[in-house]
Amino acid sequence: MSRIMLILLIAAPAAVIARLLGADPILVFILSAAGLIPLASMIGEATEELTAYTGPRLGGLLNATLGNAAELIITIFAIREGLLDLVKASITGSILGNLLLVLGLSLLAGGLRNGLQFFDRRQAGLNATLLILAVVALAIPSLFDVAVAEVPSSELLFSEGVALILILLYVLVLIYGFTAPATDPSTTREAAPEHEARWSLRFSVIVLVAATVGTAVVSETLVGAVEPVTEVLGLTEFFLGIIIIPLVGNVAEHLAAVTVAVKNKMELSLSIALGSSQQVALFVAPLLVFISLLFGKRLLLVFNEFELIALIGASIIAAFIAQDGESNWLEGAMLLAVYLIIGLAFFFLPPQFA
Repeated sequence: MSRIMLILLIAAPAAVIARLLGADPILVFILSAAGLIPLASMIGEATEELTAYTGPRLGGLLNATLGNAAELIITIFAIREGLLDLVKASITGSILGNLLLVLGLSLLAGGLRNGLQFFDRRQAGLNATLLILAVVALAIPSLFDVAVAEVPSSELLFSEGVALILILLYVLVLIYGFTAPATDPSTTREAAPEHEARWSLRFSVIVLVAATVGTAVVSETLVGAVEPVTEVLGLTEFFLGIIIIPLVGNVAEHLAAVTVAVKNKMELSLSIALGSSQQVALFVAPLLVFISLLFGKRLLLVFNEFELIALIGASIIAAFIAQDGESNWLEGAMLLAVYLIIGLAFFFLPPQFA
């Protein structure tokens, strides 16, 4: 872990202490957000170390399962507190962040450093197609909700049915990823070299468990400060969910995608950005539907028209970029421009429309 991450790690216990002492909610929120960044990084690093012992197939499953662990924990506590709009906004924000912000930064940084970059068009195209399918699947309950909502029990069963299908599809995606031959073996070996363990197996497990527990504690502190922060700063719960929460929960994964792009491993960078978006749409979002039932809540896969427009637009843009097998810094700049425009739009969106 870098020195910066170690410094930020101090913010985690500081956030808990600040909350217990009744400190300003804004300070608690800032400390919690800062503390979650190194904790998410630790989960990612410990998972990477475990792959050296479990092998590439099981390691891939661990990475896929724990890739969004921090954000998943945050949203679970938000569900418990009844902040369902925050949860749905964070689902949207996570997908948008990966497709526009992360992919945009990766293309920009990689292109400025290496010029025109190339990647496996077939694999990237498959990931982009799966993503569009997942976004369409998320949009269907939203479009049909006006009619289905006439019968509340049917509305919940509809979301549950869609969620179950998405999870099954995600399982099939994992099976295909583990069994399908690489389309370009030389590219695959270069992009994902075998990882050599730096930690012992025992230490890796201890770090993973400790980081997960720490993430749970700090996430509860963060969620507890959401409502006071929205009131004091005049921000909507929707904006916090769509912009702030995804950035905090996925910052380690974001940095990884940009880093490998700079190293001219664009295929791996696209795999991280598109794969994380897939995971949120196909696994995290539907899983939260069932988790909400454990808390007596009803989280429906129903998003507003502004979220749907942003999600569909972002997935189509990502698909266009993936189809030609090459990228440049200008494409990255364009993705970032779209993300900033969407961010401004959601910032000024009145609460009654969120």
